[in-house]
This record gives sequence, C-alpha cells and structure tokens, in this order.
Amino acid sequence: MTAQEAYNWLLEHHRETAYLGAFGSLAGWDQAAYTPRKGHPHRAMMQATLAKLLHQRATDPRIGELLARVENAGWFKEPTAVEAVNIREWRRAYDLQTKIPERLAVELAQATSEGQAIWEEARPKNDWEGFKPVLKKIFALTRETADAIGYQEERYDALLDQYEPGATTRQVEAIFQQVREATVALLHRIQGSTKRPNTGFLRRHFPKAAQESFGKEVIATIGFDLEAGRLDVVAHPFMQGIGPGDVRLTTRYFEDYFNAGFFGIVHEMGHGVYGQGLLPEHFGTPMGSEISLGIHESQSRTWENLVGRSRGFWRFFWPKAQEHFESLRDVQLEDFHFAVNEVKPSLIRVEADEVTYNLHIMIRFEVELALLRGELALDDAPEAWNSKYQEYLGIRSPEIRDGVMQDVHWSAGLIGYFPTYSLGNLYGAQFFVQAEKDLGPLEPQFERGEFAPLLNWTRERIHHQGSRYWPRDLLRSVTGEDLNPQYLIDYLNRKFGRLYEV
Repeated sequence: MTAQEAYNWLLEHHRETAYLGAFGSLAGWDQAAYTPRKGHPHRAMMQATLAKLLHQRATDPRIGELLARVENAGWFKEPTAVEAVNIREWRRAYDLQTKIPERLAVELAQATSEGQAIWEEARPKNDWEGFKPVLKKIFALTRETADAIGYQEERYDALLDQYEPGATTRQVEAIFQQVREATVALLHRIQGSTKRPNTGFLRRHFPKAAQESFGKEVIATIGFDLEAGRLDVVAHPFMQGIGPGDVRLTTRYFEDYFNAGFFGIVHEMGHGVYGQGLLPEHFGTPMGSEISLGIHESQSRTWENLVGRSRGFWRFFWPKAQEHFESLRDVQLEDFHFAVNEVKPSLIRVEADEVTYNLHIMIRFEVELALLRGELALDDAPEAWNSKYQEYLGIRSPEIRDGVMQDVHWSAGLIGYFPTYSLGNLYGAQFFVQAEKDLGPLEPQFERGEFAPLLNWTRERIHHQGSRYWPRDLLRSVTGEDLNPQYLIDYLNRKFGRLYEV
C-alpha cells in the first residue's frame, strides 16, 4: 500500500467513525430533551454499546500501522496543510485511545449515562446521598482514565489536555490567580458604589412562547441558520452538533425571569454558529472539527456578553423586544441595559454576571482538582464548595441543588472541563480586540443590526481553521500574541467602571 492509499484508508475510516459518533450525539441530545424517565437505563446500554464500537474503531491496529506509513513518507513539509493536520490529530487521538482499555471506556460511558439520569432526578430533590454513589464511581473511573493516559506533573493534566490541547494545570493556576485578583478588586469597587440598577422589571411575566419567538428572531438576525439547526428545552442548556446541516441548541425558560432563557439562547447560539461554520467538506476529520472547548467557549461568551449585553445590540433589538414583551413597554432602554449588566454575587453559574462568572469557574476548578489530587473526599465536597463561595462571593447555598449539585458536568464525566469556560472568556476578549482592529468599532455596527462582519471574521479566522492550530497557536495566528489576561481585565474594568462609575 502506498502512502497515498494509506492516507485514503485513514480518511474513510475516520469519516465512517464520525458518522457513528453522530448517532451517539443524537442519542445524547434526545436523552436530555425527550427520553422518558423509564427509558434512561436502556439509553445507558445503547450508549455503552456504541462507546465499545467506537473504541474498537479508534484503536484498530491498522490505524497505527498506516499512520506510521504516511508519517514515514514525509509528504507534507508544511505542518498546517490539511493532510498534515489530519495526520497529526489522528496520531494524537490514536495514541490516547490505545492507552484506555476497552473495558474502562465502556464502564465510563455507561456510568456517565446513568449518572446524568440520576442527577436530573436527584438535583430537584436535593438528594445528594442518592447521587453520591454514581458520582463516586465516575470519579474513580476518571482517575483510572487519567492514570491510563499518563501525565508529567499531575493527574488533572491528562484530563484538561483532552478539552484544551496543550494546556496544563500549572498554566491555568497562574492565569486564574491574575484574573481572580483583578476580579475581586473590581467587585469590591462595584460593591462600594452607590449606583445600582433597577432589575425588578426582569422578574415580570415573560411568556414562554414570546421568549422562544424573540430568541429565534435574534439568533436568525445574527446569522444562525434555523434551517440547519433547531432550538429545544432541557434541564441544563447545551449545544449539540450532529453534523453538517444539523446543529441543535437547547435552553430553559422561566416565565418570571427574562435573563435565563434569552441569554441562554444567545450563548448556545455562539456555540452553534461555530458548529455551522465548520467546513462541511472536512466533516469527520480534524480539519472539520473544533479544536478545543476553550475556543468554543470564546465564541459563545463573545456573542452572549461582548455582543449580547452591549448597548449597540440593545439599541437595535429594543423595539423588537418591546413588541414581543408587553411587560417591557414601560421600561427605558438605558435602564434595561444597566439591569442586564447588573453585578451581583449569586449561586448559579449560568446566571452569573460577567464580573463574577470567572469566580464560579475557579471554585469548580479548585474543588475538582482537590478531588482528583485526593486532597478532598467527595463526602466533604459540599462544604468545601460552600466555603469557597463564602470566601470569593460572600454567599452560601442553603440547598445543595444550587451548590455542588448544580452542574451536569460531573455526572457526565466532564472532569477537567470547567477551566475552559474562563479560558473562553480570555480568548474571546483578545479576539474581540483584534476584530475591532480589523473591522473598526463594532458597537456602532451592532446598533445598525450589522452582525455579519463579526460573524464572517470569526468564521474565516477561527471556524474554518478547524483543528489546524492548537488553541494558543490559533490565538497567536489571529492576534499576533500569546494569551494575555490583561485584555479581559481591561474590558471588565472599562465596561463596569463606566456603568457603576467606579
């Protein structure tokens, strides 16, 4: 077999695997959105069986043999060429998967499918004791997975690297310390301000149907293709890319609170336009795949916050919002803009303001890191969680469902995932500055309803690049410099210093 024939076999094999994986993505979306309660055990077995099949395909010895043949041929002198990128990432994935025993992959898939169903039922009941056994199992299997993969410094690195290639715990801790110090200082200044927004009107009546209609109008105006996607309701919002032409958004609505549903939709749309921006001709290959969760999150947080909470955005959409919601017709635009940018320590991560959001992430990072290191027992996690909330945000959760049980991530086995949210904020702020250098001031464009320039800019420079670059290499290719937390710090100080006059 020639090197070209070997590459063609690898290409076809991975595309077929991706189609099978898409069935798993569809089943996962369906489990969150529509599976009846009694169907969860069967769905867990479906996912475990598919995980076994995918693991077998991912660890097929022929992959290693043919990768070696192509690598030794030395065809591709340019490391960012499509074929070179695919080979690099196929090698990375193969080396990773062959370290994980099939038995472990299947057990973890089954445990996390069961875990999500148990979490969904236990959380509303504050049933920590009912949830804890499966969570202990998931953490044990995750430790085993990290050990099987291997690491240089600590176990958490093996997990983090799967979500954010090239990132290490040491890097994250250093960056988070800088952001945490600046955030706490800004929060203290805001809390010392006498200026406060009136937020009472955000708690008026907002019919679910009107929320859905307005949300769809907004995301379609921005550029999300609703003929290549859909919007559904779940317990914990997420975006699921099934494949070209099929990107699913989810949200949740509260008829007595505007922010949760609307900004949840815009956030997930940010993920969705990334999914729709991947080049369909590269589906099933690294060049047709998102490179990391941090880069993914940079897109969702940019559209939710830097765009969706800007004055320009609301100057354009305000008349439309008042058409949809009778409860906003006596509200002034400036009052509304200040209200949706209120800074107030709260318990719920997905409803947190821009200033305090990263503190929520740091708490989760520190707790799961301590659990992985063996410095914290799972039995003690609820109190550790509350203690950190008290220290960083000055609040404690009276109910465990709004404490250590509030996120679906651990039940889904997504340990090592949380840092990518804050990395996304950091990447997003840095990308946004570069976009304004290239496109001119963006807020006046938003005020005119012109969102295509920013969307097209991100598609060309980020989405279409697939996995050509690792996250910080992508950042350097777009902005000309490495990750610099000062961009986010300056943005937060500038925006909220002006709002709160501090």
